[in-house]
Amino acid sequence: MSENITDIHSENKMGTMPMTRLILTMSVPTIFSMTVQALYNVVDSVFIGQYDLDGLTALSLAFPLQMLLIAFSVGTAVGVNSLVSRKLGEKNYDEANSAATHGYLTCIFSFLIFLLLGLFLSHPFMNAYSNNAKIVEYGTQYLTIVLCFSVFSIVQINTEKTLQATGNMIVPMFSQLIGAVVNIIFDPLLIFGVGIFPEMGVAGAAIATVFGQFCAMVFCLIAMFGLKQEVKVSLRKFKLNLSTLKNIYSVGLPSIIMQSIGSVMIIGLNAILAKSAAAVTVLGIYYKLQSFVFMPCFGLNQGVMPIIGYNYGAKNKRRMYSALKHGIVIAVFIMAIGTVLMWTIPDVLISMFGGTEEIMSIGESAFRIISLCFIPAAAGILFTTLFQATGKGIRSLIMSFCRQLVLILPIAYVLSLLFGLSAVWYAFPFAELFSLALAVIFFINLTKTDFKKLG
Repeated sequence: MSENITDIHSENKMGTMPMTRLILTMSVPTIFSMTVQALYNVVDSVFIGQYDLDGLTALSLAFPLQMLLIAFSVGTAVGVNSLVSRKLGEKNYDEANSAATHGYLTCIFSFLIFLLLGLFLSHPFMNAYSNNAKIVEYGTQYLTIVLCFSVFSIVQINTEKTLQATGNMIVPMFSQLIGAVVNIIFDPLLIFGVGIFPEMGVAGAAIATVFGQFCAMVFCLIAMFGLKQEVKVSLRKFKLNLSTLKNIYSVGLPSIIMQSIGSVMIIGLNAILAKSAAAVTVLGIYYKLQSFVFMPCFGLNQGVMPIIGYNYGAKNKRRMYSALKHGIVIAVFIMAIGTVLMWTIPDVLISMFGGTEEIMSIGESAFRIISLCFIPAAAGILFTTLFQATGKGIRSLIMSFCRQLVLILPIAYVLSLLFGLSAVWYAFPFAELFSLALAVIFFINLTKTDFKKLG
């Protein structure tokens, strides 16, 4: 019986399927679903902007805490994904199951943190960044709802990453699609009050978001526990293993910190641009729109990560390098499309948010300059994927720390002093190029040490 199970596991496509077809099979569903996710993030802001511009400002100011929630959820789940895929590659199915089960334990830790933040930090956070009582009220409503009900998002993301570690990309795709569609449908109904639904404004947008996450979570859990999966989550014989948690967070914690740094970076950039409300608005619009470019790349990242982790665990260096190379080529192609769009139609993109003439003027120039970072970012994202998938998450952390704190904020600040706010945008490509150079150095070092031991 055990031999038959082993034979079934040994046929995992991540170790056998031709690489281009494998990456497309693993990534296209996630790229599609994350593009839809980017769409509903933008739609959310567009609806709020139409309802009340103060609400749009409130969402922009609340964005860093939302990023923090995503950082904890995705970062921890990346640690679970990396460990599960490596154990599957090693054919160690008991430890793969244990890692998947421990993943749900980490969900409890993360939720308790954000429940407390939602209850006690929402109002002080908004109050610290605005003197406008209306903006503070809107932001407090939104953050309280989203953070206090964050358990839906946290569990959904953990389940998605666990399934992706086994090569199952279809369930995560439909999960994100369900969440996005539900959010898009209920946003206008609850924001403006349509039919039987009351007009709830910004609070309605938050409720639509949470309800979408709840529906996505339910779908994921039904797939995980109701259908046959390569990993099994069970609490019946569960024993807390501190070593397993350590292995999860050895990759997950650097990923959490790496993504949390983005929240700090936005707060810092907002402070640098504070002299111009229009420039702050442009930055907020950029981060909404750039998700259309970066989300597909992160979808590719999610497809490539378990492939690299599986083949690293199987000690198949050739396939591991092949996954990296093919991933970089596809990522550069995606980012090149984004660069072209930012250069050719920035006015069309900005106008969706009803920008003023000043916002349009600042935004067109800013979008063209910032987009110069897209192509080097493509390669950087895939190197980050390699480091995380092979348990070398600290390197990803160093890259992100240098790019988003050590470099971009000081460069942006100096440029603002020397050449004015219009020069701040050049900090993005400068920081990204340095980060890529650092990634190449890390990679070369690993090829001469850890990777050299692989077959």
